[in-house]
Amino acid sequence: MFIPGGAKEKFKQLTDMPLSLFGNKFSPKKTPPRRAHSLSNLHLDASQSREEFGPDVGPVKLKLGGSEIQFENGMWVAESGAGGASHKEVMKLRKQNQLLSEENNLLKLKIDVLLDMLAEATAVSHYHENELKQLKGQVGRKK
Repeated sequence: MFIPGGAKEKFKQLTDMPLSLFGNKFSPKKTPPRRAHSLSNLHLDASQSREEFGPDVGPVKLKLGGSEIQFENGMWVAESGAGGASHKEVMKLRKQNQLLSEENNLLKLKIDVLLDMLAEATAVSHYHENELKQLKGQVGRKK
């Protein structure tokens, strides 16, 4: 490759110039190492190791937003604590709610039947009143 005299020096200067002046866009900054706590179980004695990693896991508990729930017999049960109702109370209230709802439906049905009976009795009463007026009118004409 032929480069004229003065341009040769400029080319050498450009090729020797560090590219870090503008920054290399293709190399991201290295992340600082994490300060991990020792998760090694080598420092635990036998009783602590058995307690942490043994076959007796115990109940699974979950704490969210100040309320704690526990997994028992295939269901999540709220722990009695900060204002939360126990699972037994909730189930009792649901059953009571169901019974009251059924009773409410029965009472609505009874009201409908009573209103129908009242409408029928009113219609019969009006019919008898009209019939009585007609009979009185006929008796009055015959006299």
